[in-house]
Amino acid sequence: MRCLKVGKIDMKKIAQKALDDLEFGVVLEQAALRCATESGKAQMITTTPSSDENSVKRALLRTNEYACSFGEEKPIPNHGFDDVAAEVSLLNIENSKIEIEGFRKLLLLVDTTNTLITFLKKNKERYPSLFEATGEQTPIKEIPTEITRVIDKFGDVKDRASDKLYVIRRQMNGVRSKISQSFGAALSTYQGSGFLDEIRETVMANRRVLAVKAMYRRKVKGVIHGSSKTGSIVYIEPQTTLQHTQELQNLIYDEKEEVDLILRELTNFMRPFATDFKQFAQLLTLIDTHAAKAYYAKEMNAVMPILSETQEIDIKKAFHPLLYLSNKKKRNTTYPQDIHLHPENRIVVISGPNAGGKSITLKTIGLLQIMLQSGFLIPVDESSHMSVFDRILTDIGDNQSIENELSTYSYRLKNMQRFLKKCDAKTLFLIDEFGTGSDPELGGALAEIFLEVFYERNAFGAITTHYSNLKLLANELPHMTNANMQFDGRSLQPTFHLVTGEAGSSFTFEVAEKNGIPYSLINKAKKKIERGKVRFDASIAKLQKERATMSKTSKALQEASVKNKKENEKLETLNSKVKQKLERYQEMFDQEKRMIVLGNKVNEAAERFFITNKKRPLIADLLRIVETENAKRKRKSVAEHKKEKQEKRAIKKEVAAKVEVVREEKKKQKAEKPKETFRPKVTFQLGDKVRMFDGKAVGTIDTLEKKKAIVNYGIFTTQVNVEALELVERKKK
Repeated sequence: MRCLKVGKIDMKKIAQKALDDLEFGVVLEQAALRCATESGKAQMITTTPSSDENSVKRALLRTNEYACSFGEEKPIPNHGFDDVAAEVSLLNIENSKIEIEGFRKLLLLVDTTNTLITFLKKNKERYPSLFEATGEQTPIKEIPTEITRVIDKFGDVKDRASDKLYVIRRQMNGVRSKISQSFGAALSTYQGSGFLDEIRETVMANRRVLAVKAMYRRKVKGVIHGSSKTGSIVYIEPQTTLQHTQELQNLIYDEKEEVDLILRELTNFMRPFATDFKQFAQLLTLIDTHAAKAYYAKEMNAVMPILSETQEIDIKKAFHPLLYLSNKKKRNTTYPQDIHLHPENRIVVISGPNAGGKSITLKTIGLLQIMLQSGFLIPVDESSHMSVFDRILTDIGDNQSIENELSTYSYRLKNMQRFLKKCDAKTLFLIDEFGTGSDPELGGALAEIFLEVFYERNAFGAITTHYSNLKLLANELPHMTNANMQFDGRSLQPTFHLVTGEAGSSFTFEVAEKNGIPYSLINKAKKKIERGKVRFDASIAKLQKERATMSKTSKALQEASVKNKKENEKLETLNSKVKQKLERYQEMFDQEKRMIVLGNKVNEAAERFFITNKKRPLIADLLRIVETENAKRKRKSVAEHKKEKQEKRAIKKEVAAKVEVVREEKKKQKAEKPKETFRPKVTFQLGDKVRMFDGKAVGTIDTLEKKKAIVNYGIFTTQVNVEALELVERKKK
């Protein structure tokens, strides 16, 4: 039994409601469109999140490895195949037979799997997780060998599939030749007799027949197979071909019987491999789903975040996947978010005005978490950290149930009851407009109690709210924090940027004033509520405006700091390089100077030898020079001498390279010089006043010989090519 580790993603505790609230089904539908196989599409649509850390990590690594293969010279081979479920089921039925098309599907499946397994085995260091999915399976060569022995590339059973089939087909070819000859003879005879119509012959029921004029039908011996619509033509098979035709029909039947027997024998050969076919199909389907996830990730620049052992969600530059792809098509801007949930800050309370992006932020957290736990890469910064949750509980949107006669608030209370039963340290909860649907005072108080329970159970979560008491609670508890969707106080437009550490104002009265509500009515409304609440909301709004200003200033300062740091690094690098070059050039200068002095000494010794012609003093002088030089040298190891030589070579090579660059530049400049402008040819005469194109002196032509001219400049004469001269003044006649 061969075993393939395909690694299914399990689903135990994440409710379907969370998947629906966060539109995970849309993600699966979009990813399924990237699948190459029908089985891959079916498996993708049924993909569910896993709460098992090992399964999640394995799925993410496989998808990430496939995504990394896009930039490789040798990408992962094709994994497409046709569904073979029907063929595999036939193998489990005794005396069954697979048709030729079925064998072609099985051949494609095995060939594709063999190629993929071989590739992953050769590249297992680059794709370890994908290789692990094969279960170290070895390619099965017997199946392709046997199928290709029987069936050719055109989908026909080969003549040599059996000895009997070869004999039958040889006989069939012989009979067809006889039919052709006998039919040709009859055609020639009756054509000469004038019995045939203009079309002469045709084919009926796979038989060649003569097109005989109706008046001569009794004069042509044979079997009538029909007539034309008008009855003017009768189609007759000649008597001379009937015997051969009957023989051919018998052979065709024998051929069919033999082909049927061959296919049954081939089916029997495949029966022991039924399990392999299933596992091969499972492997290719698994690879197909990871490939689709990788292509989906490529469209949104998604990456694999760092999986943390501790419970946390620390995502940077996170995009909502569906919103990002939708805006990408429309060429609209999508704003990223930074979200941080960790043991020291488990719950975040998001506040701010409506249409500011609170719900999208909430859905971004949830959808990215579900996608991660389903083996999808997600659109975040690669330095982001995430972990796996056992449960994801959501309450997003208006869930009023008409069928169950439940109001929005009743439905939400039932949800809270479910939350209270299941919430623990491995739970992520997401609640939109927490506490709404009832009296603000009473609903807010109950919502506060619920939030305290979630907090005490160490659950992780994010909620959106307008309730002041929930904002105050987040400010009081150490592991809970406020956050707000930043709002431009001047334009009263959302910036879609999440800021943690402070609550957000609803900008209720400011938005009302901007939308044309009279100030007198707004002022009356302010008097209707407690003065403390108005001041509290106004203070929050003021803080948000100041925070926005500080954020812009901080960003500008940070950018300037980064720019200055880069410039300093560049200058330091440049200074270091210049210093090293100066030291090298100084060493070269000292070395050259020393060699000049040494050369002078040798020259003096040579000169003395030239005068005296005595060798002994010459040898003594040379030995003295060598000893003096050696005394100056420091004792160095062989390695140090080698290092010095290498450095000198490097310096010479660098200088030579620079000289070569200068030469190339001069050549280029020379080549780029503008071509001489066209000058009309002038016929010069003796006595004409001329000057050279690149000169100022004017002279007179004294002599003209072919293309040469002797020009008299008064003080001197010179011979010049006439093409280098321009006419200043013609000789006066």
